[in-house]
Amino acid sequence: MKDYQLEYSKWLQHETLDESLLKELKEIHNQSEEIAERFHKDLEFGTGGLRGIISAGTNRINIYTIRKATLGLANYIISQGPKAMKQGVAIAYDSRKFSKEFAEEAAKVLATKNIQVYLFSELKPTPLLSFAVRKLGAYSGIVITASHNPPEYNGYKVYNQFGGQVTEEIVADIYEQIALIEDVLYFDVVDLQSGMDSGLITVLQDEIDQEYLQAVEQLQLNKELTKKNGGQVTIVYTPLHGTGNKLVRRILAQAGFTNVYVVPEQEHPDAEFRTVAAPNPEDLSVFALAEILAKQQEADIIMATDPDADRLGVLVKNAKGDYQGLSGNQLGALILNYLLEERKKANRLPVNGVLLKTIVTSELGQRIAEKYQVQTVNTLTGFKYIGEKIREFELSKQYSFLFGYEESYGFLAYDIARDKDAVQIAGLVAEMVLKYKLLGKNLFEVLEDIYQEHSFHVEDLIAKTFSGIEGSKRIEQIVGFFRENPLKNINGIPVVGLEDYLKGQKIAYPTSTVTEITLPKANVLKILLADGSWIAVRPSGTEPKIKFYVAVVADKYSFALTKLEKLKEEILKMISI
Repeated sequence: MKDYQLEYSKWLQHETLDESLLKELKEIHNQSEEIAERFHKDLEFGTGGLRGIISAGTNRINIYTIRKATLGLANYIISQGPKAMKQGVAIAYDSRKFSKEFAEEAAKVLATKNIQVYLFSELKPTPLLSFAVRKLGAYSGIVITASHNPPEYNGYKVYNQFGGQVTEEIVADIYEQIALIEDVLYFDVVDLQSGMDSGLITVLQDEIDQEYLQAVEQLQLNKELTKKNGGQVTIVYTPLHGTGNKLVRRILAQAGFTNVYVVPEQEHPDAEFRTVAAPNPEDLSVFALAEILAKQQEADIIMATDPDADRLGVLVKNAKGDYQGLSGNQLGALILNYLLEERKKANRLPVNGVLLKTIVTSELGQRIAEKYQVQTVNTLTGFKYIGEKIREFELSKQYSFLFGYEESYGFLAYDIARDKDAVQIAGLVAEMVLKYKLLGKNLFEVLEDIYQEHSFHVEDLIAKTFSGIEGSKRIEQIVGFFRENPLKNINGIPVVGLEDYLKGQKIAYPTSTVTEITLPKANVLKILLADGSWIAVRPSGTEPKIKFYVAVVADKYSFALTKLEKLKEEILKMISI
């Protein structure tokens, strides 16, 4: 732990500290706990980059912590040689507080170190940045976003030259460079105009948007169907005050969907996200305004993207005429089923096709993939690992990528981006809704058919927040409890295996046979039960949370729900001790 009072004093006495940050620090001069929270450590740079509360302090996100991270990235790029510096870095940002300022700060740091910068002129979706890195031939990318977090947060994500988020090896190299920076408060940067005048900072207008739109259009499954019948589907869309508004509407329009209504109260960027508690499409409460509009327009479907437009949530009109939410696992299964079904009809299924999903995503996807002779490869939690596998298979030719998804509403069907992409998926979901509507079905009826064929897979998530220093300790204790005290049964169901991704081993019970897990190390446990159910325990890498993923399988939906609730009750009892 740092000497937080010493760090606080250093910032307070810095002669050119940003005035608003200085005012903040003066206001907390007699709040020891608050000073400790802000200065007891540096904001951690991990595989998710940075994410933190916007305010003054080493454990907060502000222009100085942004500078420090970018200086570490710059020094890493310099270590890769002149070619990497010339390839440069593409930078995008979302609608959050200070996102534009932080993006510009990062651009100025890179220009100061003579690294080429491509800075978007206005807020853009995260998947567009991933696409841009590859189109521009950039060496790296940065997105300023805190995804679906509450408005007091912002973040900083780093991408590799292949358009995917950086994983452990590169993160370690960047972190090593960050650790060498003694005092970022005294690092001077060029001003933005000077960087532009020198040619080191290029401002991107709409050229990347156009190329992205053309790429998505080329990859439609049923182009003629949507052009001819797109007007038969009514769509309500909300960007939740974020970056998705322009591109999602253009994707839908170019495909032929003419009846698209955008929620007016949530159409425009708003850093406060005033209409929602948090702009998370996983939370059904964010759809309240959209549902009102959907009922007025008799919409078939409601879609919502999070602020950086990499996650997509969906409500579908069911047989009773009510709007009902699909979980990330359910929507992923529907998209995968549609994608493989249509590709098979068109004779466009490769012999070595692969589905990529995370270890905490439903096994229903694998069952669907098996039907079409498509392999399934599991990755660690986080779409960066799916992006990494896409690149690996692109080089090895072992598999042809078909679809990647995770339960937290992240999907990718076309690898023009190497991160989850709600923009392209919005177009694909609209196409899917149209195709089934013309066949007289809604998505819930299609999902029921999938369940009848592959059994009822039902999942849920328990997320517990433990904030501050004590919260971090509590999360460690909970994970330690499950790791060091292997359970023999849960709710009477025998435990048949424990996958420990930190130790890199799977233990089979009752023989205690140990086999190696070849995925990278991660602080995740997965408890396997005799009836096919499983529970995963995972502390978040970017938030003060611990998550329990619970999955069950049964031959009837009611049986699956009962089993799920009982398992959740047992977990809550265990972590309340």
